[in-house]
Amino acid sequence: MSGPCVGVVLAAGEGRRYGLPKGLVRTDDGESWAARAGRVLLAGGCDEVVVTVGARGDEVAATLPADVAVPVPDWADGQHASLRAGLAAAADRGAQAAVVLLVDLPDVGAEVVRRVLAAAGDAADALARASYDGKPGHPVVIGGAHFAAVLADLRPDEGASRYLRAHAPVLVECGDLATGADVDTP
Repeated sequence: MSGPCVGVVLAAGEGRRYGLPKGLVRTDDGESWAARAGRVLLAGGCDEVVVTVGARGDEVAATLPADVAVPVPDWADGQHASLRAGLAAAADRGAQAAVVLLVDLPDVGAEVVRRVLAAAGDAADALARASYDGKPGHPVVIGGAHFAAVLADLRPDEGASRYLRAHAPVLVECGDLATGADVDTP
């Protein structure tokens, strides 16, 4: 990528089914899922990372490196609020692309991010997403040329799903590397 590639971790939700915000859940090593997801994006090829925080945001932010947390005041409105804040932060950083990863995908590693980024290429109009046994998942690479249109198309609790369905991103099979399954309960 000629401009920076910014990783965006969506971690603003309250984790109602889990019982606490998933950004606060810890790995066996004691690392928060929010910090782990950021580390995965960096190791996978992102130049920098932002993590959206909302529910118990100060606590989630305290688990992260300085200047990484992006507050989402309207986090209770749904995932689209988190994506809006994350993409806006990526745009503010001059990103040529954003790599969006959900906080609750603990088996998705840097290898998945690298594979999806490689398939996306370095064009500002890149659009690619991981798939697991043919089922679309995360991470999703959104080229900077798509930011404004994605933001304009966001609907409550859909994230960028509608936009991605309409614009056919490159699907990158990663089922040999991870399940891509989100964790909703302890």
